Amino acid sequence: MPDSLRGKRLILVGGTGGIGSASTELLASEGANLVIAYRARADRARSFEKFGQVIQADITRAEDRTRLLNEAPELYGVVVFAGNPARAASAAELEPAMRLSIETNYLGPILLAREAAELMKSRGEPGAIVLISTMQAMSLFPGSTAYAGAKVALLHSARILAKECRGPANIRVNVISPGVIEAGMAEASIASGKYDRYREEGVIRRFGAPADVARAIRFFLEPDNYITGQALSVDGGLTL
Repeated sequence: MPDSLRGKRLILVGGTGGIGSASTELLASEGANLVIAYRARADRARSFEKFGQVIQADITRAEDRTRLLNEAPELYGVVVFAGNPARAASAAELEPAMRLSIETNYLGPILLAREAAELMKSRGEPGAIVLISTMQAMSLFPGSTAYAGAKVALLHSARILAKECRGPANIRVNVISPGVIEAGMAEASIASGKYDRYREEGVIRRFGAPADVARAIRFFLEPDNYITGQALSVDGGLTL
């Protein structure tokens, strides 16, 4: 339904990044009214001004979340791509990586989601919120404690929010868990050959593309969508 999002106000946090950029382009092509937030890389972000309003914001900061929401009157939807791989190469690095991950992969996204939901409720507007988790929250990968732990918390908290917002509030909250996507955080791992065995063994036929995630996000943003409180793995079956 290519016209169903036309004119609807959407906030895309991290919409200038590797995975987020595909959704930005797709939603802009359908006429959505976009607020595109970035934390760093202003040089890259400027190239997205043709798609909508571009704003610098760090959603781990309360004042930045408030400023971002104030830029989106008549808010319909929020998608949060922002995150940090929070890698720890040694035991000594694990604690700081976990603290960083909790702040960037859990607290910032879920607080923004909850604040956005309250804004929609106060205005009596229906809406849709999509958060991005990871395949590492759906299956066990050694060495992923820092990253996966926070992303599991995000997934669970998103479902709680969905339950709180169901019914008359009509605000749907869903989560997408991408697999190995050839963009953003996974690019370095793909280049290192870390995931080659999944293709060689026939587990997946290819690595994912940002457009695979964008299509799933578009599905969850559809105004007439009947789905809430769900987690969708976009991983080609890797976590099976």
